[in-house]
Amino acid sequence: MKTGAPRTQSPARELPRKPFAWTFTVPLYVGAGLNPVNSSVIATALVPIADDLHVPVGSTAVLVSSLYLASAVAQPTAGKLAEVLGARRVFLTGIVLVLLGGLVGGLGQNLAMLAVARVLIGIGTSAAFPCAMVLIRRRAEWAGLQAPPGGVLGGIAVAGMATVAVGPPIGGLLVGAAGWRSAFLINVPVTAIAMAMAMRWLPRDPALDRRDSGPRRIADRIDLPGILGFAVSMSALVIFLMGLPRAEWIALAVFVLVAVPTIVWELRRSAPFFDFRGLAANGALARTYLRQALTLLGVYSVMYGMTQWMEAAHGMSTVTAGLLLLPMGAVSALLSQPLASRNLVRGPLIVSAVTMLLGAAGIMLLTSHSPAIAIVLVTLVFGVTSAATTVGNQTALYLAAPADQIGTASGLFRTFGYLGTITSAVIGGIVFHDGATDHGLHILGLVLSAAGIAALLLTALDRRLMRREPGGRSDTAGSPDPRDSRENPHQPDQENPS
Repeated sequence: MKTGAPRTQSPARELPRKPFAWTFTVPLYVGAGLNPVNSSVIATALVPIADDLHVPVGSTAVLVSSLYLASAVAQPTAGKLAEVLGARRVFLTGIVLVLLGGLVGGLGQNLAMLAVARVLIGIGTSAAFPCAMVLIRRRAEWAGLQAPPGGVLGGIAVAGMATVAVGPPIGGLLVGAAGWRSAFLINVPVTAIAMAMAMRWLPRDPALDRRDSGPRRIADRIDLPGILGFAVSMSALVIFLMGLPRAEWIALAVFVLVAVPTIVWELRRSAPFFDFRGLAANGALARTYLRQALTLLGVYSVMYGMTQWMEAAHGMSTVTAGLLLLPMGAVSALLSQPLASRNLVRGPLIVSAVTMLLGAAGIMLLTSHSPAIAIVLVTLVFGVTSAATTVGNQTALYLAAPADQIGTASGLFRTFGYLGTITSAVIGGIVFHDGATDHGLHILGLVLSAAGIAALLLTALDRRLMRREPGGRSDTAGSPDPRDSRENPHQPDQENPS
């Protein structure tokens, strides 16, 4: 060891004067929009794909379910990888997978290749949201903020909602002008732009410690057995749910046989992938997951169920039914930004539950003779529900999740949302089993009323639910202590070392 005067260290690089400038947020918004746009654009390509590949139209449903399944499993996995390996690295890897999926789908010659492409796209797009939450959380803490400006989280919400709203019209234009392959190939230019922005503007991750960067060490840190157990059990559960009302007993058996030992394994680990004990102790986070699942069940029941009803019972064309739902997505996107501007939580969540109940009551009043304006008004109410629940629950997630688990928690947040979405399709299949009739629609309204009441109780009776104050304080247990991040408000940006 050398002795003598200590070496002078170079000054650490501080955060930019505007930590959440557009150069930081725009790549995150573009990435966040990749999953919902790929979820919705494919809808207009299913029939042309079936015609061109000479397969039954019903068989193309695998292209929808494969992306949902891949996303439900990959979201928390990507979050865990972001926490261990670095959010920027995982974000860029996800973009590469989406690019690869777009090429495989665009060049695919059979349904199997297209299904593989959708799985790649599902896995790749799943990295964006949890990685964005990790990057935002770290940037806010290093800037001495308990939470980022409301517009930052709101922008993530708007990116998802806007792309869902414009996905079907964009898909219709693309498929009509350039054929169904364009629904896959559109990912090529979009990912190229996202890659360029992310590499140029997102802060670099810290260098990996050589002692922790070996394959075996990484597998242990991310809890690879826990991830695999979660993936298999979740896949079996989703397959079982999507098969209802016809029960897939084999899938249910696989779920039980894999889930039980996985839970035992996770409970024995000190740093598990799925922290059951931590989730049980953090009631605010668990209730956030449940609210998200319940309200998305309502929103997507309207998107899927009312579309079927409008076409079958009301005699509308597919184009007309889609256009009547377009204002719902537009209202959702437009309301998200002002709702998110103050990082409010309790108010938007109460609005979400109440409007869901109002929308469910409206559904029970609709008949096949109702005018189009009545249908639009009902869907507009659910547009408010969508905006309020996304903004409120997203901020609740940010504040309730442990700082070192924000990536995994964000991924599980999306997984619960997918379970709500999948359950909505299951409920629609059950209530419309004998046809999309007025009676089936009214039963759907009753189901959504029950879900709305549950969401309202989870919000109104939750004393620990955070209520954001103008000063930025929160009374929620489990939210980060502002003192932890304000002891050194000028802490250097470790993700972008000099």
